[in-house]
Amino acid sequence: MVMDLLRELSPLVEQVSVDEAYVDLAAGGHALDVESLTALAHDLKERLHTATGGVRGSVGIASSKTLAKIGSELDKPDGLLVIPAGSELDVLHPLPVRSLPGVGPATGDRLSSVGVRTVADLHERSLTDLVTLVGQAHGSGLYRLARADDDRPVVPDREAKSVSAERTYATDLTDLATLEHEIGSLAQRVVTRLQKDGTAGRTVTLKFRRYDFTTLTRSQTLTQPFDDVRTVADVARRLLAGIDRTGGVRLLGVGVSGLATYVQGDLFAEDPEPVADLEEDIDAVPEPEAVRAVPVWHPGQDVEHAEMGRGWVWGSGLNRVTVRFEGPRTAPGPVRTYAGDDPDLSPADPPDWRSDG
Repeated sequence: MVMDLLRELSPLVEQVSVDEAYVDLAAGGHALDVESLTALAHDLKERLHTATGGVRGSVGIASSKTLAKIGSELDKPDGLLVIPAGSELDVLHPLPVRSLPGVGPATGDRLSSVGVRTVADLHERSLTDLVTLVGQAHGSGLYRLARADDDRPVVPDREAKSVSAERTYATDLTDLATLEHEIGSLAQRVVTRLQKDGTAGRTVTLKFRRYDFTTLTRSQTLTQPFDDVRTVADVARRLLAGIDRTGGVRLLGVGVSGLATYVQGDLFAEDPEPVADLEEDIDAVPEPEAVRAVPVWHPGQDVEHAEMGRGWVWGSGLNRVTVRFEGPRTAPGPVRTYAGDDPDLSPADPPDWRSDG
């Protein structure tokens, strides 16, 4: 219902979660002065409240996705903030650096250790300093964000990459039987959504937040797509068994990715057959994944192209990957988009910039 209301405003609506979306108001032909935008937002909030029988939402309007999201966060709950074009840095610079998308606890602590606590502090750092501190892709991204440099378009009808469900607990859970029961409930929610959408997946991911807020994920990829509760729950429980649960669990999440529109498996198999195990620290800088038959690209990943040379992934989706060909000590480089399975493009190990000059 909410997304339908947003689509009345513009043909370009990019839904990014169950309760969040970006809307390109210029594409909807709306006046873009502050007074008109403020009136539009008030009207949207009231129509949302009436149509849903009481739901309230926060609206942020700005010249970029980053500033719009930050605007919606600053005035919660039931907020409305319009950031006039030209005033982006006035809004950004006083904010804590952790207000920026992608700055989690680990990156925030690393920046704080060198005196970078606000976005203004971040703005004062050179590109070379940030790349040295947090890595090539992340450093370049933070450098641009501190300058309100975000020209990403609103991309409608994004291809779903995963289905997940999670739950945060008021009291840390320690009992294994309780944790396994919770995994079963989460798996049921995920599979219900898969079956409703007529999709299946190949990878099960368990999200695990410890009592000290350390967050990890564990994943396992199977040989065939699946859409049944038993498979999802069994794999997630095996992943749980390999995690140190000392101190208790604050949050659990179960997800399925590698989505397809079919299921082709052995109906009589006793256990799913794992073919790969992956491990990721959510707050760490992503490392390149192993080469697969069909590569999976993620933002920040170092890559190499047969003709263009080294670069890093700027974004991916819909079997396309966009690469920026530059390094931390080069001028801004060209951006090119390729098919996701382009044979000339391959993952590359991060360069050891410490040995450079």
